[in-house]
Amino acid sequence: MKKLLSVCAVLLLVGAGCPLWSGSTQVTPEPIPPKEQPEPAQDTKGPAAKADLIRADIQPGDVVSSPLMLTGEARGNWYFEASFPIYLYDANGKELAVGVAQAQDEWMTTAFVPFKVLMVFVAPVGGEGVLVYRKDNASGLPEHDDELRIPVTFGKG
Repeated sequence: MKKLLSVCAVLLLVGAGCPLWSGSTQVTPEPIPPKEQPEPAQDTKGPAAKADLIRADIQPGDVVSSPLMLTGEARGNWYFEASFPIYLYDANGKELAVGVAQAQDEWMTTAFVPFKVLMVFVAPVGGEGVLVYRKDNASGLPEHDDELRIPVTFGKG
């Protein structure tokens, strides 16, 4: 009887410790993929992002004062009836001026067309602001809205 109990105990221990004898297989866990790093935010409204649509002669960080002559070129589909609006805001979002950029050549094309506009404004003493070149969207549909934002610094007028 003692021998029978010993044999049963050995079989129990061996069966519990050896998965091959019990008919089960060992499962290897799936590797955990590395945590994806978020992509850096891309500037979707700045000069580099809009270079194929509109090119302004003024560059980010340029010092501006009144009167301000803005020139550049935009694709014909940026215009409506040969013009598009440009806004100047201070650092607090206060509108300082609105100008209407006029095409200097035939605008009914997909090619680049030169523009110019003179803006007169009262600049804040020092500080920063932003010029917003807004695509003229005659449809009013939000999916056709677009703009180019250029940060500027105010100089003495």
